Amino acid sequence: MTSSATPLVSVQELIREGAERFKKANLWFGHGSDNAHDEAAELVFFGAGLRHEDADRAYAQQLDARVLQAIRSLFDRRISERIPAAYLTHRMWFAGHEFYVDERVLVPRSPIAELIESRFEPWIDSSRIRRVLDIGTGSGCIAIAAALSLPQATVDAADISEDALAVTTLNIERHKVQSRVRTVRSDVFQGLAHERYDVIVSNPPYVGDEELNALPEEYGREPRLGLHGGHDGLNIVHTILREAHAHLHEHGVLIVEVGNSEEVLIKAYPHVPFTWLEFERGGGGVFVLTAEQLEGMTRA
Repeated sequence: MTSSATPLVSVQELIREGAERFKKANLWFGHGSDNAHDEAAELVFFGAGLRHEDADRAYAQQLDARVLQAIRSLFDRRISERIPAAYLTHRMWFAGHEFYVDERVLVPRSPIAELIESRFEPWIDSSRIRRVLDIGTGSGCIAIAAALSLPQATVDAADISEDALAVTTLNIERHKVQSRVRTVRSDVFQGLAHERYDVIVSNPPYVGDEELNALPEEYGREPRLGLHGGHDGLNIVHTILREAHAHLHEHGVLIVEVGNSEEVLIKAYPHVPFTWLEFERGGGGVFVLTAEQLEGMTRA
């Protein structure tokens, strides 16, 4: 006599199944993971209510039919709708902290996380940091992670998008930093008149027209406002460079991510002494300028 019951499947087996399906579907991985296995693992652990730190014990766990169906449904949506896993789970980790995300904001993935973990040193003495501004805060991950790394500092999380600031507010409450992180609706510096900071950090929209049109389908799930930086990707970056000095203390620093627009920026400002950073965990296109270097900045 044979059983009609759904056979049990282990966590490890289901991760392998998901990874194989993702590879066959030619999915793009660029929203927190860079391979099919890790993406499948995130969906399995989320759907099964498991913690990644318990992975060694969890792999052999058998999953019942209800959980299997729920996880396979996540696999189906990841494939058929090309939705990044973070939008299916509504979570992403950044600088060691978990953040809520949805399609109102970009999925956190900036290498600036490493700078926050090092408290922005050696580019500024962290003991002198009292005020931080995050321009284009999105989910609030940079602003909130900075506040958690620098307990003596207050942080302004600025964005032009009301939708993004609503997500930022959720994350501020989740991490209980309401007393030190405030949201500000601002088009770059427009809503921040007369404010000055020790650190201004930004991961602004920096994707140009040509690059935007060539992006994999998964990026179409993210808000265009958070990606598109004009024809050459530098519209907002020009404004930041032009106006940052007026908002920095004399010992302050500006840190901006421009991604693949790095070469275009260098050509636009051939005499600006950008310091381009390297990261242990990969990524690039991030520069540092001091307040002194920004003094008198004009577009080349």
